[in-house]
Amino acid sequence: MTAAVDAVNPDCAEIMVRIPTAIDELDKRETDAQATAAWGSPAAILLHCGVEVPGPSTLPCFTLKNVDWLRDDSDAPTYVFTTYGRDPAVRVTVDSDLASGTNALVALGNAVGSLPAQGACTAAEDVLGTEPAAE
Repeated sequence: MTAAVDAVNPDCAEIMVRIPTAIDELDKRETDAQATAAWGSPAAILLHCGVEVPGPSTLPCFTLKNVDWLRDDSDAPTYVFTTYGRDPAVRVTVDSDLASGTNALVALGNAVGSLPAQGACTAAEDVLGTEPAAE
């Protein structure tokens, strides 16, 4: 694994000491890069703390355990989830053939949620002040 650009951020250290030793049946593995973690053999879940903080995005954004996540499914069945509204940002990559993305994010919620939120997911109607179109 390769460390993210802001892996030396002290807040990443706070997250790393809070991550679980197992997610579902997958044990945490040793990694060789700062502020990274992996679970499963072969690795099914990868975590990088200190990735680039995302700006406004057209990716789906959802809240799970009080943490907002962007979901990139362009490489499905591998999904990439990146925290939204938190600095440093955390990226979790999940091979959905081997693990549940939802279970991974729930298990990581307390660790990642220890960072204060500085923003949140919004819908177009929140930004534009319009009502959704009637169907």
